[in-house]
Amino acid sequence: MVLTVTFNPLLEQRLYFKNVVFPGENRSDKEEFKSGGKGINVSRQLNHLGIKNLALTFIGGSNGKIFRSLLEEENIDFTPVSAKANLRTSTIVIDESNRYISSFFSPDSEIQQKELDEFKSKLEKTIKNSSLVVFSGSVPTTDAAAVLYEGIEMANREDKPVVLDTYGKHLVECLKLSPLAVHNTIDEINHSLHKSINDEKEILDFLDELYNYGVKLAFLTNGDKTFYSSKYDFKYKITPPKVDTIDATGSGDAFTAGIIHGLERSLVYEEMLANATALGALNALNLDAANVVKEDMENLVDKVKIEPVGKKMKLIDDSPNY
Repeated sequence: MVLTVTFNPLLEQRLYFKNVVFPGENRSDKEEFKSGGKGINVSRQLNHLGIKNLALTFIGGSNGKIFRSLLEEENIDFTPVSAKANLRTSTIVIDESNRYISSFFSPDSEIQQKELDEFKSKLEKTIKNSSLVVFSGSVPTTDAAAVLYEGIEMANREDKPVVLDTYGKHLVECLKLSPLAVHNTIDEINHSLHKSINDEKEILDFLDELYNYGVKLAFLTNGDKTFYSSKYDFKYKITPPKVDTIDATGSGDAFTAGIIHGLERSLVYEEMLANATALGALNALNLDAANVVKEDMENLVDKVKIEPVGKKMKLIDDSPNY
Protein backbone atom coordinates (compact mmCIF):
# COMPACT_ATOMS: atom_id res chain seq x y z
CA MET A 1 0.00 0.00 0.00
CA VAL A 2 1.23 3.48 -0.93
CA LEU A 3 1.01 6.23 1.69
CA THR A 4 0.42 9.76 0.41
CA VAL A 5 1.16 12.56 2.88
CA THR A 6 -0.46 16.00 2.48
CA PHE A 7 0.34 18.69 5.04
CA ASN A 8 -1.61 21.42 3.26
CA PRO A 9 -4.93 20.06 1.89
CA LEU A 10 -7.33 22.31 0.02
CA LEU A 11 -11.07 22.63 -0.48
CA GLU A 12 -11.77 24.00 -3.96
CA GLN A 13 -14.87 26.01 -4.73
CA ARG A 14 -15.37 26.17 -8.48
CA LEU A 15 -17.59 28.84 -10.00
CA TYR A 16 -18.55 28.52 -13.66
CA PHE A 17 -19.53 31.54 -15.78
CA LYS A 18 -20.62 31.83 -19.38
CA ASN A 19 -18.69 35.08 -19.79
CA VAL A 20 -16.92 36.99 -17.01
CA VAL A 21 -17.20 40.78 -17.14
CA PHE A 22 -14.40 42.70 -15.44
CA PRO A 23 -14.95 45.04 -13.76
CA GLY A 24 -18.58 44.26 -13.08
CA GLU A 25 -21.04 42.00 -11.30
CA ASN A 26 -20.91 38.34 -12.26
CA ARG A 27 -23.28 35.55 -11.27
CA SER A 28 -22.14 31.98 -11.75
CA ASP A 29 -24.17 29.38 -13.62
CA LYS A 30 -22.84 26.49 -11.58
CA GLU A 31 -20.96 25.87 -8.32
CA GLU A 32 -19.14 22.71 -7.27
CA PHE A 33 -16.62 21.66 -4.63
CA LYS A 34 -13.53 19.50 -5.12
CA SER A 35 -11.00 17.99 -2.74
CA GLY A 36 -7.49 19.21 -3.42
CA GLY A 37 -3.91 19.32 -2.24
CA LYS A 38 -1.06 17.60 -4.11
CA GLY A 39 -1.04 14.36 -2.12
CA ILE A 40 -4.82 14.05 -2.40
CA ASN A 41 -4.48 14.48 -6.17
CA VAL A 42 -1.84 11.74 -6.23
CA SER A 43 -4.19 9.40 -4.33
CA ARG A 44 -7.00 10.11 -6.78
CA GLN A 45 -4.80 9.31 -9.76
CA LEU A 46 -3.40 6.18 -8.11
CA ASN A 47 -6.97 4.91 -7.72
CA HIS A 48 -7.40 5.16 -11.50
CA LEU A 49 -4.18 3.20 -11.96
CA GLY A 50 -5.28 0.42 -9.63
CA ILE A 51 -2.71 1.17 -6.92
CA LYS A 52 -4.00 0.73 -3.35
CA ASN A 53 -3.19 3.81 -1.29
CA LEU A 54 -3.98 5.70 1.89
CA ALA A 55 -3.98 9.49 2.27
CA LEU A 56 -2.80 11.02 5.55
CA THR A 57 -3.83 14.65 5.95
CA PHE A 58 -5.20 17.35 8.26
CA ILE A 59 -8.95 18.02 8.27
CA GLY A 60 -10.49 20.86 10.25
CA GLY A 61 -13.49 23.14 10.64
CA SER A 62 -16.67 23.38 8.59
CA ASN A 63 -14.64 23.26 5.37
CA GLY A 64 -13.15 20.01 6.65
CA LYS A 65 -16.60 18.43 6.90
CA ILE A 66 -17.23 19.13 3.22
CA PHE A 67 -13.72 17.95 2.38
CA ARG A 68 -14.23 14.68 4.25
CA SER A 69 -17.51 13.96 2.44
CA LEU A 70 -15.83 14.61 -0.93
CA LEU A 71 -13.04 12.12 -0.15
CA GLU A 72 -15.67 9.54 0.79
CA GLU A 73 -17.64 10.16 -2.41
CA GLU A 74 -14.46 9.65 -4.47
CA ASN A 75 -13.55 6.47 -2.59
CA ILE A 76 -10.22 7.95 -1.52
CA ASP A 77 -9.08 6.05 1.57
CA PHE A 78 -7.79 8.48 4.16
CA THR A 79 -6.59 8.80 7.72
CA PRO A 80 -7.42 12.26 9.09
CA VAL A 81 -5.76 14.28 11.82
CA SER A 82 -8.33 16.66 13.29
CA ALA A 83 -7.31 20.31 13.28
CA LYS A 84 -8.96 23.18 15.09
CA ALA A 85 -8.36 25.64 12.24
CA ASN A 86 -10.67 25.67 9.25
CA LEU A 87 -9.28 23.90 6.16
CA ARG A 88 -7.85 26.36 3.63
CA THR A 89 -9.84 27.06 0.48
CA SER A 90 -9.45 28.24 -3.07
CA THR A 91 -12.01 29.82 -5.37
CA ILE A 92 -11.59 28.85 -9.01
CA VAL A 93 -13.30 31.14 -11.52
CA ILE A 94 -13.95 29.45 -14.87
CA ASP A 95 -15.00 31.53 -17.88
CA GLU A 96 -16.38 28.91 -20.25
CA SER A 97 -16.62 31.20 -23.27
CA ASN A 98 -13.01 32.38 -23.19
CA ARG A 99 -11.55 29.25 -21.55
CA TYR A 100 -10.13 31.52 -18.87
CA ILE A 101 -9.37 30.18 -15.41
CA SER A 102 -8.36 32.25 -12.38
CA SER A 103 -7.56 30.96 -8.89
CA PHE A 104 -7.73 32.72 -5.52
CA PHE A 105 -6.30 31.05 -2.40
CA SER A 106 -6.99 31.67 1.26
CA PRO A 107 -4.08 31.82 3.76
CA ASP A 108 -2.61 28.53 4.96
CA SER A 109 -4.34 26.97 7.96
CA GLU A 110 -2.79 27.31 11.40
CA ILE A 111 -1.66 23.99 12.87
CA GLN A 112 -1.19 23.55 16.60
CA GLN A 113 1.74 21.64 18.09
CA LYS A 114 -0.49 18.92 19.57
CA GLU A 115 -1.99 18.39 16.11
CA LEU A 116 1.49 18.05 14.62
CA ASP A 117 2.39 15.56 17.35
CA GLU A 118 -0.67 13.46 16.48
CA PHE A 119 0.19 13.69 12.78
CA LYS A 120 3.73 12.48 13.50
CA SER A 121 2.40 9.57 15.56
CA LYS A 122 0.00 8.47 12.81
CA LEU A 123 2.74 8.95 10.22
CA GLU A 124 5.05 6.58 12.07
CA LYS A 125 2.35 3.90 12.33
CA THR A 126 1.21 4.13 8.71
CA ILE A 127 4.74 4.17 7.28
CA LYS A 128 5.37 0.75 8.84
CA ASN A 129 2.42 -0.69 6.91
CA SER A 130 3.27 0.99 3.61
CA SER A 131 5.26 -0.16 0.60
CA LEU A 132 6.19 3.39 -0.45
CA VAL A 133 5.69 6.90 0.95
CA VAL A 134 5.08 10.04 -1.09
CA PHE A 135 5.37 13.49 0.49
CA SER A 136 3.54 15.99 -1.73
CA GLY A 137 2.91 19.71 -1.75
CA SER A 138 3.77 22.69 0.39
CA VAL A 139 4.00 22.88 4.19
CA PRO A 140 2.03 25.54 6.06
CA THR A 141 4.59 26.19 8.85
CA THR A 142 8.24 25.59 9.74
CA ASP A 143 7.04 23.19 12.47
CA ALA A 144 5.22 21.17 9.80
CA ALA A 145 8.43 21.11 7.75
CA ALA A 146 10.20 19.59 10.77
CA VAL A 147 7.61 16.78 10.81
CA LEU A 148 8.24 16.29 7.09
CA TYR A 149 11.97 15.81 7.75
CA GLU A 150 11.17 13.31 10.50
CA GLY A 151 8.79 11.49 8.19
CA ILE A 152 11.49 10.99 5.56
CA GLU A 153 13.86 9.74 8.25
CA MET A 154 11.19 7.34 9.55
CA ALA A 155 10.69 5.91 6.07
CA ASN A 156 14.44 5.55 5.57
CA ARG A 157 14.76 3.66 8.87
CA GLU A 158 11.93 1.33 7.85
CA ASP A 159 13.52 0.86 4.41
CA LYS A 160 10.45 2.32 2.67
CA PRO A 161 11.12 4.15 -0.61
CA VAL A 162 10.35 7.88 -0.49
CA VAL A 163 9.02 9.89 -3.43
CA LEU A 164 9.34 13.62 -2.78
CA ASP A 165 7.28 16.28 -4.58
CA THR A 166 7.50 19.40 -2.45
CA TYR A 167 8.77 22.94 -2.83
CA GLY A 168 9.79 25.90 -0.69
CA LYS A 169 12.77 26.84 1.41
CA HIS A 170 12.58 23.48 3.25
CA LEU A 171 13.34 21.57 0.02
CA VAL A 172 17.12 21.62 0.42
CA GLU A 173 16.91 19.93 3.84
CA CYS A 174 14.63 17.27 2.35
CA LEU A 175 17.13 16.55 -0.43
CA LYS A 176 19.89 16.06 2.13
CA LEU A 177 17.86 13.13 3.54
CA SER A 178 18.31 11.20 0.26
CA PRO A 179 14.78 10.32 -0.87
CA LEU A 180 14.66 7.65 -3.56
CA ALA A 181 12.88 9.85 -6.10
CA VAL A 182 12.35 13.60 -6.50
CA HIS A 183 9.94 15.40 -8.81
CA ASN A 184 9.98 19.16 -9.22
CA THR A 185 9.37 21.71 -11.93
CA ILE A 186 12.26 23.87 -13.08
CA ASP A 187 10.49 26.94 -11.64
CA GLU A 188 10.13 25.22 -8.24
CA ILE A 189 13.85 24.45 -8.16
CA ASN A 190 14.80 27.99 -9.12
CA HIS A 191 12.54 29.59 -6.50
CA SER A 192 13.04 27.05 -3.70
CA LEU A 193 16.82 26.76 -3.97
CA HIS A 194 17.53 30.28 -5.31
CA LYS A 195 19.07 28.89 -8.47
CA SER A 196 18.97 29.90 -12.10
CA ILE A 197 18.64 26.66 -14.03
CA ASN A 198 17.59 27.30 -17.60
CA ASP A 199 19.60 25.59 -20.33
CA GLU A 200 20.35 21.90 -20.84
CA LYS A 201 23.83 21.99 -19.31
CA GLU A 202 22.58 23.66 -16.12
CA ILE A 203 19.76 21.12 -15.83
CA LEU A 204 22.10 18.15 -16.34
CA ASP A 205 24.54 19.59 -13.80
CA PHE A 206 21.71 19.88 -11.29
CA LEU A 207 20.71 16.26 -11.91
CA ASP A 208 24.30 15.37 -10.98
CA GLU A 209 23.87 17.45 -7.83
CA LEU A 210 20.75 15.50 -6.91
CA TYR A 211 22.60 12.22 -7.48
CA ASN A 212 25.32 13.43 -5.11
CA TYR A 213 22.59 13.97 -2.50
CA GLY A 214 21.71 10.29 -2.90
CA VAL A 215 18.62 10.80 -5.07
CA LYS A 216 18.47 7.81 -7.42
CA LEU A 217 15.55 8.92 -9.60
CA ALA A 218 15.02 12.59 -10.49
CA PHE A 219 12.42 14.27 -12.68
CA LEU A 220 12.64 17.97 -13.60
CA THR A 221 9.50 18.79 -15.57
CA ASN A 222 8.76 22.03 -17.40
CA GLY A 223 5.06 22.23 -18.22
CA ASP A 224 4.37 21.10 -21.78
CA LYS A 225 8.01 21.67 -22.79
CA THR A 226 10.90 19.24 -23.13
CA PHE A 227 12.20 18.13 -19.74
CA TYR A 228 14.92 15.95 -18.21
CA SER A 229 15.21 13.06 -15.80
CA SER A 230 17.88 10.77 -14.41
CA LYS A 231 18.25 7.24 -13.16
CA TYR A 232 21.39 7.17 -11.01
CA ASP A 233 23.89 9.03 -13.25
CA PHE A 234 22.16 8.16 -16.54
CA LYS A 235 20.20 11.09 -17.97
CA TYR A 236 17.26 11.37 -20.33
CA LYS A 237 15.59 14.08 -22.39
CA ILE A 238 11.81 13.73 -22.70
CA THR A 239 9.48 15.42 -25.17
CA PRO A 240 5.82 15.26 -24.06
CA PRO A 241 3.04 14.78 -26.64
CA LYS A 242 1.32 17.96 -27.77
CA VAL A 243 -2.17 18.46 -26.37
CA ASP A 244 -4.73 21.26 -26.46
CA THR A 245 -4.31 22.42 -22.85
CA ILE A 246 -7.37 23.53 -20.91
CA ASP A 247 -5.99 23.51 -17.36
CA ALA A 248 -2.62 22.08 -16.31
CA THR A 249 -3.46 22.13 -12.58
CA GLY A 250 -2.68 18.69 -11.19
CA SER A 251 -0.53 17.60 -14.13
CA GLY A 252 2.51 17.33 -11.88
CA ASP A 253 0.52 15.19 -9.43
CA ALA A 254 -0.68 12.91 -12.22
CA PHE A 255 2.97 12.62 -13.32
CA THR A 256 4.07 11.72 -9.78
CA ALA A 257 1.33 9.08 -9.60
CA GLY A 258 2.72 7.61 -12.82
CA ILE A 259 6.17 7.30 -11.25
CA ILE A 260 4.69 5.61 -8.17
CA HIS A 261 2.67 3.25 -10.37
CA GLY A 262 5.88 2.29 -12.18
CA LEU A 263 7.74 1.65 -8.93
CA GLU A 264 4.90 -0.43 -7.48
CA ARG A 265 4.57 -2.46 -10.69
CA SER A 266 8.38 -2.82 -11.14
CA LEU A 267 8.25 -1.35 -14.66
CA VAL A 268 11.42 -0.60 -16.61
CA TYR A 269 12.48 3.03 -16.29
CA GLU A 270 11.56 4.15 -19.80
CA GLU A 271 8.07 2.62 -19.53
CA MET A 272 7.49 4.26 -16.15
CA LEU A 273 8.69 7.59 -17.53
CA ALA A 274 6.49 7.36 -20.63
CA ASN A 275 3.43 6.51 -18.54
CA ALA A 276 4.03 9.43 -16.17
CA THR A 277 4.55 11.86 -19.05
CA ALA A 278 1.37 10.71 -20.77
CA LEU A 279 -0.60 11.14 -17.54
CA GLY A 280 0.70 14.68 -17.07
CA ALA A 281 -0.22 15.64 -20.63
CA LEU A 282 -3.69 14.09 -20.48
CA ASN A 283 -4.43 15.81 -17.19
CA ALA A 284 -4.16 19.19 -18.94
CA LEU A 285 -7.05 18.31 -21.25
CA ASN A 286 -9.75 18.92 -18.64
CA LEU A 287 -10.58 20.78 -15.43
CA ASP A 288 -10.44 17.77 -13.11
CA ALA A 289 -7.07 17.36 -11.41
CA ALA A 290 -5.38 13.94 -11.55
CA ASN A 291 -8.44 12.16 -12.90
CA VAL A 292 -6.98 10.40 -15.97
CA VAL A 293 -8.20 6.91 -16.80
CA LYS A 294 -5.57 4.24 -17.38
CA GLU A 295 -6.76 3.34 -20.89
CA ASP A 296 -6.19 6.91 -22.11
CA MET A 297 -2.66 6.80 -20.70
CA GLU A 298 -1.94 3.55 -22.53
CA ASN A 299 -3.18 5.05 -25.80
CA LEU A 300 -0.83 8.04 -25.56
CA VAL A 301 2.48 6.57 -24.35
CA ASP A 302 3.75 5.88 -27.87
CA LYS A 303 3.75 9.62 -28.54
CA VAL A 304 6.21 10.32 -25.71
CA LYS A 305 9.78 10.72 -26.98
CA ILE A 306 12.59 9.63 -24.63
CA GLU A 307 16.25 10.09 -25.57
CA PRO A 308 19.37 9.28 -23.52
CA VAL A 309 21.66 12.27 -22.95
CA GLY A 310 25.41 11.93 -22.44
CA LYS A 311 26.49 8.70 -20.79
CA LYS A 312 24.54 5.76 -22.20
CA MET A 313 23.53 2.63 -20.35
CA LYS A 314 25.16 -0.53 -21.72
CA LEU A 315 22.53 -3.08 -22.71
CA ILE A 316 23.42 -6.76 -22.31
CA ASP A 317 21.71 -9.37 -24.47
CA ASP A 318 20.85 -12.08 -21.96
CA SER A 319 18.30 -13.84 -24.18
CA PRO A 320 18.73 -17.61 -24.51
CA ASN A 321 20.82 -18.79 -27.47
CA TYR A 322 19.36 -22.01 -28.84
